[in-house]
Order: sequence, then structure tokens, then C-alpha cells
Amino acid sequence: MVNYLTICYYNHKKVHQLIKKRIIVVNGRTVRTPKEKVAETDEVTINGGKTAYQKCHYFLMNKPKGVLSTTENRSQRTVISLLDPQDRYQGIVPVGRLDKDTTDLLLLTNDGQLNHELLAPNKHVAKIYHAKIAGVADSNTVKTFATGMTLGDGTKLKTVTFNVLKQDVENGSSEIEIEISEGKYHQIKRMFSAVGMEVVELERVSMGKLRLPDDLKRGEYVEIDVDEIK
Repeated sequence: MVNYLTICYYNHKKVHQLIKKRIIVVNGRTVRTPKEKVAETDEVTINGGKTAYQKCHYFLMNKPKGVLSTTENRSQRTVISLLDPQDRYQGIVPVGRLDKDTTDLLLLTNDGQLNHELLAPNKHVAKIYHAKIAGVADSNTVKTFATGMTLGDGTKLKTVTFNVLKQDVENGSSEIEIEISEGKYHQIKRMFSAVGMEVVELERVSMGKLRLPDDLKRGEYVEIDVDEIK
């Protein structure tokens, strides 16, 4: 039941709430447990309204700068607006959020179960980013990140894998690769700010086993199979 309704309709928490209210009915029978099996051909109603099963879709996008990772916004472009009209299926959302000016890999799907699995903290899905930094990152910076950090507001972070790709001591800049498994708000920017540096550019290069195709340009996307994600 949870898998069925999280495809296009609700998140896990909402589905459990609806089940507790006893307002989900399958083939005339009230659903009382999240583990109940539902087939594509079953008739499902929620509070008297019929639902229709929809196929799961998965889009891998090369997100450009200046675009919001949200489903709608009245004044600014969103990643949904970059999809062709025929690909804007009900329930399509970005898996996690990239900041407005963060670029590259972003997955969009209407598969609520997969979305939950990729974002759940206990799943530890690794995400790798490349960043240009105003500041000279060195071995001391690597050690600081590797031992775990507590930010100024008390937020505790797990240890982070961090490599310096390039240093420019004369101009006071660095290029780095960083791997995180959490998804704290503005996490990477806040981490570097805590050590007196600024993230100038940030791009996500991988999420789990996902990587962008070399020929996928900024603002473009491609539909992929779920087997490419898991």
C-alpha cells in the first residue's frame, strides 16, 4: 500500500496517517495496515475519491545555474519547467534539492518509495561534489572535515571524505572534491564558511551509482531505468 501511494500521491508519513484514519479502501475493503498488497488493476479510493495507478518515471538532469530545485514558483524557473510538457507526470519531484546556483546531477521521479530510500539518513547514499573555493584548502582542512564538525548553530556533521584537486596559493583559491552522505541545509557552503573559506562554484558529479552522461548538456535531461539507480 505504501509503495503504491508514494508513486504519485503522498509521502510515507502522509500514507501512514491516511491508513490510521481508515479512509483508504481497496476493492471495497478498508486498508488497516501499510503492508497490504495492491495490484495495478485494484480499485483504490481515498476518502471516496478514486486514484489511478501510474507508471514510475526517472529523469536524470544536468541542472543549470539559476534554476530552483522545486516543483513550482511564480517568479522563477524551476527544474520542472525544464521538462517537456509530456514528461511532467503527476508526482514528479526532484530527489533532494540543489541550491539555486549549484549545477549538474539531479534526479527527478514520481517514485516516492525510491525518493525516500535515496534521502533517508540511515541509507547513507554517497553524493560527490566538485567545488571551487575562495581560500587555500590544505591537509589541515582535510583533517578538520575528516574528524566531523559542529557548525556555529550547533549542527553536528558526520565525517566527510575530502580531496584537494588543485591549489592556487598566489590567488588564494582551491578546487576540491568532497563526498557527503548527509543532506543538511547548505551543508558544503556552511562547512567551508566555518573554516574561513567561501564556495564560489559547486557541482554535484554523482549520487550513489548515478553519474551524468558526458554528452548531456546543462539544462538537458534523459529518462533512465530504475536499474541504473539501484
